[in-house]
Amino acid sequence: MNQKACVLCVVAQFAMLPFANVEAQTGEYPSRPIRAISGFPPGSSVDVVGRFICTRLADRLGQQIVIDNRPGASGTIGADIAARSAPDGYTLYIMTSSQIMSVPVFKKLPYDPVKSFTAISPIGSGPLMLVGHPSFAPKSVKELIELAKSKPDALTYSSAGNGSINHYVGATFASAVGAKMLHVPHKGGAPAFYAVMSGEVNLMFATLPLSLTQIRAGKVKAYGITSPKRSALVPNIPPIADSVPGFEGVTWWGMTAPAGLPAPVLKRLNTEIVAILNQPESAQRLSAEGAEPWPLSSEAFTKVLHSELEKWTRVAREIGIRAE
Repeated sequence: MNQKACVLCVVAQFAMLPFANVEAQTGEYPSRPIRAISGFPPGSSVDVVGRFICTRLADRLGQQIVIDNRPGASGTIGADIAARSAPDGYTLYIMTSSQIMSVPVFKKLPYDPVKSFTAISPIGSGPLMLVGHPSFAPKSVKELIELAKSKPDALTYSSAGNGSINHYVGATFASAVGAKMLHVPHKGGAPAFYAVMSGEVNLMFATLPLSLTQIRAGKVKAYGITSPKRSALVPNIPPIADSVPGFEGVTWWGMTAPAGLPAPVLKRLNTEIVAILNQPESAQRLSAEGAEPWPLSSEAFTKVLHSELEKWTRVAREIGIRAE
């Protein structure tokens, strides 16, 4: 073989490599363990919901899925690691609404919450619960509002970090009732919740997967839920909307991967996750944690991400949410 023919042969081999890689990823996927990154610490709602879906997904895929907790900056540290990972289906990212909400707060993120990820499917959604330390004086949302308005910046509320769902809902609540409350960010929902349990801060708008057990154990006091109606899980807790008409707050969790995920791998993951979420036992398990299953196609989930980004950018501008 002459030199020119040899060069052409090598070029042809290299040209086929991307196709060979995709074939290997899809034809045998998954052939090794998968990493699922969470931007929040163990014990957070993202961790609870993420472990639920990953355990069942691992069973269906026949491969172990390891949760890799990378907490900090409202999930943006974990999101950045995920966005920079290879789009081969072996790195997944458990996204939550906080990743979208953090964009107008941090502004210059090293990734785009929509373009840097492949949207696979939402996992679930659910309301939040306004909780306080058992010794906190107000006995109702009405009394809490009166106290907050009479003592500007005296009441504190914790969050999973700047730009998190807890931050947004807390700031929205304060704005809606005409009060000034001091925001105290933490590195994740679990540390923020513990701050309420210890009495370090007065309040938190906590997710139900994080708060239900402690509410039932009497470790925190529940004032109201952010859904328009009462929850069957805590039927004695009234909606905050009863005291603040129109007030509502919902969070969500979803499975994503780095942008560029091969279509066959995306189809496999979406098919399996949707199948899991459509099982009655999965609905019961998530409902027990205060979350409602939310299976969607990849295309529909992508539209949700775009819509959420527009919505929370507008809200941040209207009520002046910023990093503190």
